[in-house]
Amino acid sequence: MGGALSLTLAALAYPAMLGVNTVSSSGDRIVAQTQWGPLTESDRDFVVKVRAAGLWEYPVGQMGLKKGQSKAVLTASKHLIDGHAALDASCRKISTMLNITIPNLPSPQQQGFINTLNADSGKQFDTDFANILRVTHGSIFNTIAKIRSTTKNTVVRALADQANATVLDHITVMEQTGLVNFDQVLFQETTPPKLPSNDLTPPPPAAGQPQVVLTPPVDSTTQPPILPGESSTQGAVSPSPTVR
Repeated sequence: MGGALSLTLAALAYPAMLGVNTVSSSGDRIVAQTQWGPLTESDRDFVVKVRAAGLWEYPVGQMGLKKGQSKAVLTASKHLIDGHAALDASCRKISTMLNITIPNLPSPQQQGFINTLNADSGKQFDTDFANILRVTHGSIFNTIAKIRSTTKNTVVRALADQANATVLDHITVMEQTGLVNFDQVLFQETTPPKLPSNDLTPPPPAAGQPQVVLTPPVDSTTQPPILPGESSTQGAVSPSPTVR
């Protein structure tokens, strides 16, 4: 089982899962001036990749509720659904504010995560679920911190705050499954395979295609934060600290 897990992670895991693969060598290049501050390539890419992360982690959370064997995996699955529904609401709102086109489908690599877990069953599902998600979340943690510390755009900064809290929560619940192989996970985080950029890039939405919405669960405990310029009467409330 350890060998199979190593092959799975080596083929799929990459630390920019949710993070910044800029379209040029200069992520700090300003692509737009907005009322919330300058928007750089890295800022724009961050919004796109947070959206794309939800497009694979949310359905994997739904899958985990059906296929998970342990209570801890079921709990972690609920966290994925809850956290990414709230992040997605922020991404969709921010994309409109900043005129950013966001995807409706995950990247080919992210679809590979879904396919791998869809083919799993029993304890193998739980093990791959915990380790793949621990790799991807652990790898992106530093990227979120970099965006948070360098962006001059206030709405991107708010998204980074929300993503930081969500990713830390998801790291924690994956570890609480007791299934994380830390030696393998840390190796994959620090020595990722080199993948073609096409594998890491979500496709643009088709013209006229309705925007995919990740619906919050009825028992959601997390809400999108109030963005700059919004008021609490617009329906947003501050997210509660989690371990959800």
